[in-house]
Amino acid sequence: MKKRAKFLSWAKETVETIVIAFFLAFVIITFVAQSFWIPTGSMKPNLEIKDRIIAYKLFYDLDNVDRGDIIVFKFPLNPKDNFVKRAIGLPGDEVRIKEKKVYINGKLLSEPYVVHADSWNRGFPRDEYGPIKVPSDSLFMMGDNRDSSDDSRFWGFVPAENIVGQAFLLYWPPWRIRLLKGVSY
Repeated sequence: MKKRAKFLSWAKETVETIVIAFFLAFVIITFVAQSFWIPTGSMKPNLEIKDRIIAYKLFYDLDNVDRGDIIVFKFPLNPKDNFVKRAIGLPGDEVRIKEKKVYINGKLLSEPYVVHADSWNRGFPRDEYGPIKVPSDSLFMMGDNRDSSDDSRFWGFVPAENIVGQAFLLYWPPWRIRLLKGVSY
C-alpha cells in the first residue's frame, strides 16, 4: 500500500511539474521572449543563415522602436512568415536612397553595419528610392546586406501591429553568442 501511495504522489508531482512547465513556456513565448532562426542572408554579416536569436516581446511596440533596432515582424504580404530586419525609417520620417546611401529627413544615415556586395550594379528600387514618407503607424525596414535583401524597398512599410519583438541575443551557434544591439544615432 505504501508503494502505491508513493507512486501516486510521485505521479501527481510529475504531472503538476509538467503542466506548470508547459504553462510557463506558453506565457514566456507568447508575452516575454521567443526564439527565431535566420533563413536568409539579408542580415549578413551581422546575422548569418541558420543563426538563432531571441527576441524580446514584452512591452515592445512601435513606441519603443529606435532607429537601428533589429526587429522580428510578421511579413506584411504573408503574416504567417516572420522576417528579421533593421528599423531604418520611423513614423513620420522621409526616407530616400540615393546611390545606395540612405537619407533620413534629408540627412545621410551613418550605417556601419551595412554591406554592399555588388558595388558595380546599381538599379532601381534597390539603390535609388524615394523620397517617401513613413506613415505614422508603420516602419521602413531594411536588411544589412543591402544588395541581397528583400525589404521595405520592395514590399512597403511594416504596420505597427506586425511587430513581434526586438532581437536582443544571438545564441546559436555557440561561438557567435552575443547581445544584439541597435545603433545609437
